[in-house]
Amino acid sequence: MATINDVSRLARVSKATVSRVLSGSRGVRDESRQAVLKAAGALNYQPNQVAQSLSGQSTGCVGVICAMESMQLAVNYLPALEKQFSRHNKHLLLRFADDAMGVEDALFSMGRGLCDAMIIIGARFPLPSLDKDVILIDCLDAPGENSISFDHAFAAETACHYLINHGRRQLVLLNYADGETAEQLLQGYRRGLEYHLLPYNRQRVACRDPSPSVALQSLINSGTPFNGLLVVNPADAREALSVLHAFGRSVPDSLAIISLEGSTSLPGSLLPLPAIEYPLEKLAEKALDMITGKLQDGGPLVIRGNLVAG
Repeated sequence: MATINDVSRLARVSKATVSRVLSGSRGVRDESRQAVLKAAGALNYQPNQVAQSLSGQSTGCVGVICAMESMQLAVNYLPALEKQFSRHNKHLLLRFADDAMGVEDALFSMGRGLCDAMIIIGARFPLPSLDKDVILIDCLDAPGENSISFDHAFAAETACHYLINHGRRQLVLLNYADGETAEQLLQGYRRGLEYHLLPYNRQRVACRDPSPSVALQSLINSGTPFNGLLVVNPADAREALSVLHAFGRSVPDSLAIISLEGSTSLPGSLLPLPAIEYPLEKLAEKALDMITGKLQDGGPLVIRGNLVAG
């Protein structure tokens, strides 16, 4: 079984840094936090306090499976979850997964008496068969009452309103290939255009798979004009900025970008890109209520984000 020393060596950080990252503490550099999370997932590291608590009926641990495309996106969730759960003497046991088999393996390894509850975050692929009490947060496949999802249609529509009101009327959406989230984003995008009496142009909806970079390069090479870009998350925004820079497109002068799930800063600037951001503290609170059975209204829950302009 891996130890904190193993994680420290693999991540090339101190044991104290490993402890701070896995407890969700702030004050750790992003690169160090990402290195620790990646090492812990690769080694299947399980804190000693888990084993010490197995003699009781409750372990006091909640298994969290991060199935997100970007490590940075996962990092955004963990401090909010840890803060909320630590108030109720619960600890997070972390695993990473990038496909259905990885999720199944994580559920099996953490579900053998190690955890009182399980949470899956951000899966953009079909999930395996799940127990009804597994909590899903912002997953593509989110059936049942124990799910918390984002209002992606509202996010896309709000983003369109923002860009159009700032003079950007040729908008491109870098969307997922398929799935419920992709449909919601497209629905909100079309609603935003229709509200401003702008025609819907299929050429301005690009599939971000296999990557946002490939989609954006193909779009530019096709000669399709656009001066506004909707991307699904900060990682896509960073890829888009790199491609646009290579093609001599300046942001935000000639082209504006908005992220539909969290912001990132412009290179060389402290100003963030406009974005739709979600109240992660509220999300963590609702997840805890689902685990403890205190959610009076029942699920599933849909949370709307807020426009944050730099």
